[in-house]
Amino acid sequence: MSRVSTCLWFGKDLEEAVRFYVALVPGSSLDHLHRAPGPWPGGAAGDVLMARFTLDGQRFQALNGGKPVDYANVVSIAVMCPDQAEVDRLWSALTADGGAESRCGWLRDRWGVPWQIIPEALPRLMGQSDRAASARVFSAMQGMTRIDVAALERAAQG
Repeated sequence: MSRVSTCLWFGKDLEEAVRFYVALVPGSSLDHLHRAPGPWPGGAAGDVLMARFTLDGQRFQALNGGKPVDYANVVSIAVMCPDQAEVDRLWSALTADGGAESRCGWLRDRWGVPWQIIPEALPRLMGQSDRAASARVFSAMQGMTRIDVAALERAAQG
């Protein structure tokens, strides 16, 4: 496994967020919770300070930073989904309880972490050799929040 991982900063809800993520994404695990040995700016001794977890083979770290941060959209967790059912399942779970939809398959979960929920059909349909069909698919995608595979396929057909 790679020595490189992404680290996510949470204000105080690290453990709740990580447990939610690993339950949501198949093939995931909570690998380690590190509890603070003493008081720290974000909490008390025994509170979760850091975590290591894996989402479908991709390693992450998480830090309870003590104060909330605003994630920019320059980094996101991208999930390639095999079908519309998986897009819908992840989208609904991640936007629940304070998450927010954005455009073109992007959203923010209730902790403010940006995600891209992309069906495998999108790059396949946009990458086809028929440039006019690809352009129609791209145009259709730009008008979507949650990506709709059937609408993309209709756009590809013209």
